[in-house]
Amino acid sequence: MCRSSSNSEMVASKKSTLEEVLDIETSMSRSQWVLNPPDPPSLPRQVLDNVKDILLPHPQPNTFSSMRNQPFSKRAFAFFQNLFPILASFQNYNAQKLKCDFMAGLTLAIFAVPQCMGNATLAQLSPEYGLYTGIVPPLIYALLASSRETVIGPGSVDSLLLSSMIQTLKVPIEYNQLVFTVTFFAGIFQVAFGLFRLGFLVEYISQSTIVGFLAAAAVGIGLQQLKGLFGIVNFTNKTALFSVLKSLWTSFRNQSAWHPYNFVIGFSFLCFILFTRFLGKRYKKLIWLSHVAPLLSIIVSSIIAYKINVDEAHVKDYRVEVLGPIKGGGSLNPSSFNQLIFDTKVVGHLIRIGLTIAIISITGSIAVGRSFASLKGHSIDPNREVVSLGIMNIVGSLTSCYIASGSLSRTAVNYNAGSETMVSNIVMALTVLLSLKFLTGLLYFTPKAILAAIILSAVPGLIDLNKASEIWKVDKMDFLACAGAFFGVLFASAEIGLAVGITVSFAKIIVTSIQPAIAVIGRLPGTDSFGDVQQYPMALNTPGVFIVSLKSAWLCFANANLVEERIERWMTDEKAYNHGRPGQNTFHHLIIDASSLTNIDTTGIACLVELNKNMASRGIKLAIANPRWHVIHKLRLANFVSKIGGRVFLSVVEAVDACVATKMVAV
Repeated sequence: MCRSSSNSEMVASKKSTLEEVLDIETSMSRSQWVLNPPDPPSLPRQVLDNVKDILLPHPQPNTFSSMRNQPFSKRAFAFFQNLFPILASFQNYNAQKLKCDFMAGLTLAIFAVPQCMGNATLAQLSPEYGLYTGIVPPLIYALLASSRETVIGPGSVDSLLLSSMIQTLKVPIEYNQLVFTVTFFAGIFQVAFGLFRLGFLVEYISQSTIVGFLAAAAVGIGLQQLKGLFGIVNFTNKTALFSVLKSLWTSFRNQSAWHPYNFVIGFSFLCFILFTRFLGKRYKKLIWLSHVAPLLSIIVSSIIAYKINVDEAHVKDYRVEVLGPIKGGGSLNPSSFNQLIFDTKVVGHLIRIGLTIAIISITGSIAVGRSFASLKGHSIDPNREVVSLGIMNIVGSLTSCYIASGSLSRTAVNYNAGSETMVSNIVMALTVLLSLKFLTGLLYFTPKAILAAIILSAVPGLIDLNKASEIWKVDKMDFLACAGAFFGVLFASAEIGLAVGITVSFAKIIVTSIQPAIAVIGRLPGTDSFGDVQQYPMALNTPGVFIVSLKSAWLCFANANLVEERIERWMTDEKAYNHGRPGQNTFHHLIIDASSLTNIDTTGIACLVELNKNMASRGIKLAIANPRWHVIHKLRLANFVSKIGGRVFLSVVEAVDACVATKMVAV
């Protein structure tokens, strides 16, 4: 019996050993998949493929070219529908949708007329230019854009940027000419971005940078409106905090430089507008009141200003600062083609300003379009949106309009008003056109303070404290970009603020990608998975095998030496390896998990060669697990694979099993 039992144990032992050997052979055969892949595409080929993917349009299932066998009428309709997406909206259009669009357009116009005038004054332009910008760009955008919700018009941030950047140019050229030329260049850049499918470039402005930028821009907008709110005559055109505060203090010291009536009117109606907005959020049935509040404020304040100024007609200066005559009537979007300037002394500066405003305009418009498209369950084409923005701004620059973009507040009004298609934009533009034609005479006594109040009422919506707090909690480096953009805009200029935010964001990318992120990993109990022993304290170390995972995307000159030093220090420091847990380990194998490593340079390879030499001198064999395509290709070209005896495995578990089985066979 004993002899029979002993024989059965020997057979089982041999069978087990045979299975281990077979597993090793199977593992080694799978390793050939890693060692002998096809050559990866060369760098020029990768660049060419990326350029083709970005620049060449992707085929759409319903394009004109795919309908060659269809009747000419269908092909023609498909062509025009592709050119003018609004035509697709008319396929199932009915009286109910027209009613919704018409009412939404009227609501938009009531909201947009005072806002357009206010933003024009923020851009240091006469109010009629804001109305001009509320007519032509929305009409063009409605025909060309893929978005069904975005409402176009002059924006407060764009207006502030335009005025603050142009006024730094000390040139003897009329201000309006500079504005129209900058708008023209901004449109050219936007069309180029769209046609060459470069809309992705705006993604390099991180969300944290945008949050900080918009918050600082909102503060700058608010500070600039103090001029109109207090009726200050001489006020700085700069947006930097210290310049505005200095100008404000100087005006207050000179009692004749400002008029208290302006502040009383402006502040009172500011409170009224904010109160109606609060009621609209609290009681949905009263949301219409918040939409008409700006227009009601203009009407009532104009009556008050008329009464005060007529009673004080014997005084040389009006007690309430009013807009005065506004060009309207027959002057509907006069041509500004002859006002474009291309003087070599100034055109370079105008191109720079146009590029900056084009990028900011694209960023805000695409964000607005995506947000509201997702609410209705459809998507937009970013590159088409960018082209549409560019075309409308080019045409706008030729018809006395300044930079226009997607407005978050007006788009929200459009959405809440029940808009179905872009017809609401057309209705809004035509209503603004009629207002400019017939109602501009009634705006003579509109107080400047009320326009300031309307703009100030939009400032809180640009400051997202909750988002800033979330950024602080989630990622401190992102918050640094947010703070950099905020303080750069607030204390210097919009360009510097953007530059600081973008620089911090790119620095974060570089630091994250090259930092020596490395971790000791162990097998999770009951699984074939491996995890960081610090993240998973229950992870088990494999006796005689030291396993590390490279978490960096690159192993390069910036981090290779640090990675090598850290691995060698861990292998000689038992406490570091066990992270304070008791245990003795004599290592025979070092496995490097390279699954997260996407690329390696010559310095990284040299450090691996040095690490292998040091391990070999101590009798430790080095193995690589799951290297990526470009990594294994470079390691083969450098003959590193042969230097480690071809110990390259498809996964960490196969590498560990092979190391353990090799040790058992050797024994």
